[in-house]
Amino acid sequence: MKNAFYILFFVASVITGCKQNAGKPLASAEKPGNSIRHAKGLEIYKYNGYTVVKVTQPWPGAKESFTYVMQQKGAMVPDSLKQYTTVAVPIKRIVATSTTHIPSLEMLGIENTLVGFPGTNWVSSEKTRALIDSGKVKEAGANENLNTEVVVDLQPDAVVAFAVNSTNKTLESLQQAGLKVLYNGDWTEQSPLGKAEWIKFFGALYGMDKKADSLFNTIEKDYLDAKKLAQNTTTKPTVMAGAILNDQWLMPQGKSWSALLLKHAGANYLWSDTDGTGSLSLSYETVLEKAQDADIWIGPSQFTSIKEMVDANPHYAQFKALKNKQVYSFSVKKGTTGGLLYYELAPNRPDLELKDLIRILHPELLPNHQLQFYEKLK
Repeated sequence: MKNAFYILFFVASVITGCKQNAGKPLASAEKPGNSIRHAKGLEIYKYNGYTVVKVTQPWPGAKESFTYVMQQKGAMVPDSLKQYTTVAVPIKRIVATSTTHIPSLEMLGIENTLVGFPGTNWVSSEKTRALIDSGKVKEAGANENLNTEVVVDLQPDAVVAFAVNSTNKTLESLQQAGLKVLYNGDWTEQSPLGKAEWIKFFGALYGMDKKADSLFNTIEKDYLDAKKLAQNTTTKPTVMAGAILNDQWLMPQGKSWSALLLKHAGANYLWSDTDGTGSLSLSYETVLEKAQDADIWIGPSQFTSIKEMVDANPHYAQFKALKNKQVYSFSVKKGTTGGLLYYELAPNRPDLELKDLIRILHPELLPNHQLQFYEKLK
């Protein structure tokens, strides 16, 4: 995902959107059962020879859902499903639009099917960067403005996009050109495991449902085991988050997925009692009053050193966490062209992020864990 919003802690950025006819009930969908356990915006129903994928929350507050039929070679699809977009699987060529899509492709071992991506400089993975640098992945535009000529010339079997709303003329043009444009709503999920479960979306596209299920099951088990470990602690360090942008301190609301991660890691997040799943906008004075003596500061915007923080705003020095150098940032670990590893991989690997937070908050519980996303600022 593009790294335009450094200031938001654990907040994914949005990139593109598309439209298609949808919203009608599936034929006998209840018979096989939805194989999704955590994601709220994704449903997958597996039939003999085809899989039905339903994206029910392509963007926050969406009133329409989108249905795709993944058809295996030689399989028959019922007439009742022919109104929906049908994709012959496994696909061979894909244009992805968010860096959060990259880890799913890599975990499934099919990153070499990626032929186009908008804003390639934001990709931090070494594997996919090598494909980009060798010219195998073409630059396909920027953010919501895909280059339609480039994408059409690439002739992908699927364009996987995601949206802020129902209006995107570029993606409509791609559909009119005959391309299969599919929503991916991973960024709308508000639970860590819900975000990670979207690997099954890509599993369905490539006819690799079993491998995707197995990969997610391992992530789920590791996450729940780490969560259980942290919940047995008797101490809960106080935690503050975020930093100032345009005179407002931005930090995650208490029902957001980032706040949930802190809770599962055994933190006393000082704003955990607030409602909402987005971000809070507070004055500096409000934050100082409540968090001046917080034990740990997580995710201080784009800053990569204590000096950089104090140079930007001397008031940061008033917080105990900074005085004690207990500030941890995910903005240090970058790819060779500046993309942040955190924004790309963390949504897909909440087990690793949770272990990072436990290692920071309760180092005695995971003494051998090496931080994957965070770094203590000096």
